Amino acid sequence: MEFKIKLIMNHSSARFGQVSIEGFRRLRDVRLSLRPLSVMIGANGTGKTSVLDVLSLLAFSAQARLSPSISELGGLTNVLTYDKAEELGLGITMEVQGHAPLEYSLRLRPQGIAHVLREETLSQDRGRPAPFLHISSHGQDVRYFNTEKGKLLPPTWEHDPLETALAQVPKMFQEPEDFRRRLASSTFYHVLNVDPRSPVRLPQAMGPAELPGRNGEDLVSCLFYLRETDRNRFEAIEDSLRAAFPRFERLDFPPVAAGTLGLAWREHGFSKPLYTHQLSEGTLRFLWLTTLLQSPGLTALTLLDEPEVSLHPELLSLLADQLREASQRTQLIVATHSDALIRFLEPSEVVVLDATEDGMTTLTRADELDLGEWLKDYSLDELWRNGRIGARA
Repeated sequence: MEFKIKLIMNHSSARFGQVSIEGFRRLRDVRLSLRPLSVMIGANGTGKTSVLDVLSLLAFSAQARLSPSISELGGLTNVLTYDKAEELGLGITMEVQGHAPLEYSLRLRPQGIAHVLREETLSQDRGRPAPFLHISSHGQDVRYFNTEKGKLLPPTWEHDPLETALAQVPKMFQEPEDFRRRLASSTFYHVLNVDPRSPVRLPQAMGPAELPGRNGEDLVSCLFYLRETDRNRFEAIEDSLRAAFPRFERLDFPPVAAGTLGLAWREHGFSKPLYTHQLSEGTLRFLWLTTLLQSPGLTALTLLDEPEVSLHPELLSLLADQLREASQRTQLIVATHSDALIRFLEPSEVVVLDATEDGMTTLTRADELDLGEWLKDYSLDELWRNGRIGARA
């Protein structure tokens, strides 16, 4: 039993397999296989950010934050496919080495200004006529498979009907709890705010941090922590910065006040460093991205929206390499408008979003398109620009 649990907990053997979406904005009925790296391209309004929003919504559902997250989107009615959907259906699978995947599905229906969880299941094929059910929820009839009793039983605790059964699964139920934990850890990173008073430009409290923060609020703490605890990874970050900025020498962490550190960027030929409030937008965003993608604390699923913003085109080759390396430790789902970034990717890493005649969206893996002959004469970004793989307005 101990060996089985170690397999389930292993990052490489517990990746998410496929996400299904029904009735979310322009995503009327789509499926997407989640590989280590998935970079979405498409015209404005085709649904790249919507895919990230759905994955983030699934993460919130596993955190017992489904209700407030739907409210932040303007309510369930506001995100349903206009005139084409009466409820929202979401699903995601997770691979388990040596076993069939775990399959999670959730269906929500508007009710006044709120919503109801019409149906929710967490199942697994175990060679029986019907799938094995870890969770089976139909309206108010909520049941969990009780490992001691060997059957589905209603909860014996106060159950919140506005939150998913998954978010309230007992921690002693190994497989569903591991699935819940991994899904709940998923993190959505929007374009980093680099305004003059943004968190990333200010001194930061010293403390252990394995990630730089969604808003860069832990960037300094994370870099300092890596320097002290994982020197190889910190040096890899500095090596990436030297490759991107030839004049870069090193990072220093001068104390600003008790327990507070600043970040000093030192360059060859200058006696004084630059501090975070002096760095350019592109430099600061690349530093944050590099730190994030090298971080040991990357979650099971990492969502990135337009990481290319403010970056010089020559930096995108380095960014593509960093995305690919990080995808060995997290599954990366990226939305981009940059044909320059696509140039450095493989067709297997690209997802093409196109609009149908009725305004809905299709998702197609670029390596599922017939590009073999075209790729002999053109790069992937050239095929995008000339419309050979779609994803154009």
